[in-house]
Formats: sequence, structure tokens, C-alpha cells
Amino acid sequence: MPELPEVETTRRGIEPHLLNQVVADVIVRNANLRWPVSPEISELIDQKINQLERRAKYIIIHTNKGKLLLHLGMSGSLRICQPSDDHRKHDHLIIQLTSGKEMRLHDPRRFGCALWTKEDIQQHALIKNLGPEPLADEFTADYLAEQCARSRASIKSFIMQSKVVVGVGNIYACESLFRAGIHPKRAANKVSRARLDKLHRVIREVLAEAIKQGGTTLRDFVNASGQPGYFKQSLDVYDREGDKCHQCQKPIKRIVLGQRSTYYCGHCQK
Repeated sequence: MPELPEVETTRRGIEPHLLNQVVADVIVRNANLRWPVSPEISELIDQKINQLERRAKYIIIHTNKGKLLLHLGMSGSLRICQPSDDHRKHDHLIIQLTSGKEMRLHDPRRFGCALWTKEDIQQHALIKNLGPEPLADEFTADYLAEQCARSRASIKSFIMQSKVVVGVGNIYACESLFRAGIHPKRAANKVSRARLDKLHRVIREVLAEAIKQGGTTLRDFVNASGQPGYFKQSLDVYDREGDKCHQCQKPIKRIVLGQRSTYYCGHCQK
């Protein structure tokens, strides 16, 4: 699934092509996504795009008339194309611009969404209960320590909860815990303050590095230009079961936590 760095990479990729452009037409080729594509999406036509924002894994396109809330689901992508480019089978939504370019939402599994709203986006049902952004000032070491003190859940499952902090998906949770030297099964309220301070720092470092490198090369992820991300070259533990740890040379282990594959080093993480 595209995680925060992949979604931010996508936002940055499409922004130069959409910002301050006017929507010429909206073509819905298949409305049956995770939630049906809003019929009111046609209100985008003739609207100028004022801002592109990311909140958690949502991309929000702002116009004077309303906002389009996009989610890439399990394997979706947004690509900037020419109208003459061949359509792919799972190009479900096309937003044509007066510049002559168009943006296509490609979603083979149809777990994404394209919802039109006129309400305050911060009060939208999908947004209002989200935790802070991990790279924002609101996500502090004090905040993380306060939240962890209240939970006996495993630290890995805990930092992946969007109500605690958004965007720390499976890959980046594994990588952050490795850098912090914390075993993924350790209870959140049993992690020392010193180690939580380090975890707070490395979560921000890992996500910032992944964004800088264009996200992780997942099986289905490509950016707005159709290129994969390259953070996978920097992964220490994720998807490396049996390989040697980069620090101690012992084999990386794999367990399942919260129905997600979890990778760690049993020697370096306690």
C-alpha cells in the first residue's frame, strides 16, 4: 500500500501540473471505488485549482467551489498524461485541464476514493479524527511519550495507529524501530523515555529520507511520471527475512503483528 512518503511524492509530482490550472472536464470511467465517486465531482469543471494538500494518505485538491479528496487505496496511482496517451484498463477517473494535460487515477483494486466536499476539510469524517503529521511541529517527543504511557499495545502496532500519528505505515514502522533499537513487540508503555525520544527522532528521519528519495519501490507504486521510488535501497530490515543485519550480521527475523509482517533484528532490538 502506498504510505505517506509515496503519497507525498505523488502530491509533489502532480502539483506543478495542476496548481493554478483550470479544469476543462471530468470523466468518470468507473465510479465503483471504495466509496462511489461523488456525482457532484462535475462541479470541478471550470474551477481553478488553488492548492494541493496532503493530510495523512489523502491528497486534497482545493478550488473556490469545493475540495476533491483523493486516496490511492492499496495499489492506486495518479499520473499526468497527454489525452492521446492510451488509457489503461483501470484508469477510473480523468481530470482534464485547459493546459491540454490530464490527470488519471489508476486503481486496479478499486480501494481508493474520489470524494467531493464543500465542508471544512478538517471536519470531514475521514480527516477529523486523525493524529498529527509526523513531520509537523505538533508531533513532539512529549506528545509521543504521553500517548505511549496510556497503552499496553505493542509499540509497533501503536505507532501505526492513525489516531496517534498519521503515515507511519508498516515499512516505516519496521525501519524506525530498528534505528531506535526497540523490539516491535515491546509494550508501548514499557518503552523508556530516552528510547521514545530516539524513536520520535528516527520516525521523522526515516520518513523525510523516504520522501527525498521518492518513496519505496513497492510492487505497484509509481510516481506521477510513472517511475518507482528508490528508498528500498536503504531499507535495513523490511522484507529482508534471513538476510544479515547491517549492524551485527545476524539474520533478520520476521513475525506477524496485527496481521502485518514485521521485520526486526533480535540482537539489535530489545
